[in-house]
Amino acid sequence: MERQSIVEIAAALRAGSVTSRALTEASLARISRQNPALNAFITVTADAALAAADAADRRLAAGEGGPLTGVPLAHKDIFCTQGVLTTCGSKMLSNFVSPYDAHVVEQLAAAGVVVVGKTNMDEFAMGSSNETSYYGPVANPWDHERSPGGSSGGSAAAVAAGLVPAATGTDTGGSIRQPAALTGVTGFKPTYGRVSRYGMIAFASSLDQAGVFTLTAEDAALLMNAMAGFDPRDSTCADRPVPDYTANLGASLAGKRVGMPKEFFDAGLDPASAECIRTAIAVFESLGATIEEISLPHIDASVPTYYIVAPAECSSNLSRFDGVRFGHRAEGAHDLESLYKLSRKEGFGAEVKRRIMTGTYVLSAGYYDAYYLQAQKARQLIAGDFQKCFESVDLIAGPTTPTAAFRIGEKIDDPVQMYLNDIYTIGVNLAGLPGVSVPCGFVEGLPVGLQLIGPAFGESAVLNFAHQYQQQTDWHRQAPGVPSNREG
Repeated sequence: MERQSIVEIAAALRAGSVTSRALTEASLARISRQNPALNAFITVTADAALAAADAADRRLAAGEGGPLTGVPLAHKDIFCTQGVLTTCGSKMLSNFVSPYDAHVVEQLAAAGVVVVGKTNMDEFAMGSSNETSYYGPVANPWDHERSPGGSSGGSAAAVAAGLVPAATGTDTGGSIRQPAALTGVTGFKPTYGRVSRYGMIAFASSLDQAGVFTLTAEDAALLMNAMAGFDPRDSTCADRPVPDYTANLGASLAGKRVGMPKEFFDAGLDPASAECIRTAIAVFESLGATIEEISLPHIDASVPTYYIVAPAECSSNLSRFDGVRFGHRAEGAHDLESLYKLSRKEGFGAEVKRRIMTGTYVLSAGYYDAYYLQAQKARQLIAGDFQKCFESVDLIAGPTTPTAAFRIGEKIDDPVQMYLNDIYTIGVNLAGLPGVSVPCGFVEGLPVGLQLIGPAFGESAVLNFAHQYQQQTDWHRQAPGVPSNREG
């Protein structure tokens, strides 16, 4: 069942042509073979996975369970998972075994998924290449010398390589959509507040949002049905009804309006990638939608705005990691202050330290008004641009990333170039909107992602556009390791 969608796997499970245990054993075998080269997993929970698979088989045999029962899945190692190492890709939490489950973990467990392990990630979700992980970089399945993107690179690589049919991720500035684009899978980020952040270790609380990696938009809709909904443990979680995200799939696009931001098709976009994007957007026109150019005049401010707001929030959130209550504790400290300093010095990597220092600086007396307050004003302008566009269009379409996957090590020493890789995704987080990246072609044998953005709580429409596109194309069916000369 390698590279089969959740929908296809669920049908086989219901028909009795395969068991959850067989699927789980096959997934664990693929992880054992491929993970040494990919480094996509930090922890593999084989015994627990097989026990969960057996329980799923019993439910299925009794005619019980739902569409996710018995389906193997991996969690990004940012979600607290009871009794399992939860590291956030950091030395600071390299010995932390969570005493409880995150909301997302709870919901998917209740839906019957079989968790096979926890995936590698940029340290505390800070990075765009999965190179800042304490456990080493993740390799892109399409070319092991290239990055799968980040921070959810382990989850993206695991799905792209066929190790699991789905994985969870988090998106603070593009950390689901960007790696999805670079690895050729579907990556979906819902509206901020649509999925509870309870038990998801915080990076930037006003930006972080849980989402999924799948092969298809239909699979993402199935997972969203299980994950979305109000959770009183998260004060930012939206208290509003959850629709059936699969119900709208297949709805006609006739008369729908698709906006193409002119700012997304600037000189920074690789010309070959741009051609793939334009060809992909033309598919919507063939389905009856109208295409028009729109403008997001303040979107150029998104990267500098993000790299003030996000570090400010991370400097506060990460202050709890002090070597006292949990996590890494330095040896040789002679008083409380030295314990703090040594533990944080040893426990955090360079990128995390850079962002903590930046955030502390912009929040400090004398600089708060000049930097943080101005960034929040810019954030409102960016959100306002999106809101104005959605008065005239139903969906915004454009590139997910400026280029296809870059080489590991190519940008790690130049933070500005690394940050610019998220130039088309960050604005969506600043505005709190839903977005998806779907494969739409190849450039020199590497996947290209089409980004679709909807208005707040417009997940159903975004998923329908993505599903309709995948009904007309087969880019999402292309697998690494299978020769393909298809371009464009």
